[in-house]
Amino acid sequence: MDLQLSGKTAIVTGASKGIGLAVVAGLILEGAHVIAGARSMSAELEQLVARGAAEFVAVDLATPGGPEELVRHATAASGIDILVNNVGAVAPRPEGVASVTDGEWERTVNLTLMAAVRTIRAAVPAMSARGGGSVVTIASVNAWLPDPLVVDYSAAKAALLNFSKSLSKELGRSGIRVNTISPGPVATSLWLGEHGVAQAVSHASGGTPEEVAAAAASASVTGRFTRPEEVADLVLVLSSDRFSNITGADFRIDGGLIDTI
Repeated sequence: MDLQLSGKTAIVTGASKGIGLAVVAGLILEGAHVIAGARSMSAELEQLVARGAAEFVAVDLATPGGPEELVRHATAASGIDILVNNVGAVAPRPEGVASVTDGEWERTVNLTLMAAVRTIRAAVPAMSARGGGSVVTIASVNAWLPDPLVVDYSAAKAALLNFSKSLSKELGRSGIRVNTISPGPVATSLWLGEHGVAQAVSHASGGTPEEVAAAAASASVTGRFTRPEEVADLVLVLSSDRFSNITGADFRIDGGLIDTI
């Protein structure tokens, strides 16, 4: 199926690794030009940029001016057809909810929620000028499955879903579609890498990171983590005008982890 993404310009945040990197690679394969925003370049992203189908913008999206800087770069180069809000971070809180400081709450909300709010706010005028476009935001099953271990992350992702649904109602008639994707555990460094969730939980529980990861995988009916490329493929579908009547929707990709309707 031709997703008709050739010639489109896309912004991807948190583009240097994990889901963001997979989205950049997928968009390039479909013929899109990608503006890849992240604090630093990874070796994998550098290879994609070297092919000429992506530009890297070094930007701290946790700062108030970072998202606007990224959007300004994209609009100066061409315009914006697709915005993929992927940037975010999670820090397990094994000592409990009361241990989470105001500063930690602020950092989580700033990067997980406000970075997307600011990027969308900056990008909407440019997308409207192009006659519409697609906003795809990576949320999390923790928006539906609150977990005290990641209490601030869960709350911020739930707010992100609510914001996106509200925004879809406002922007639909102007041709801008707004959808979210809620992955369960994904096989990226956020979960499996050094200082990732599995390692942090293992330090608190006394098990090994491998045991923590295996337990998380076994909680889904498929018994495995989602691959970042699987999330990226769903982003490509939602970015395509072939699915132009899908807006205000959330798509879970969690291996059946959430077992309620």
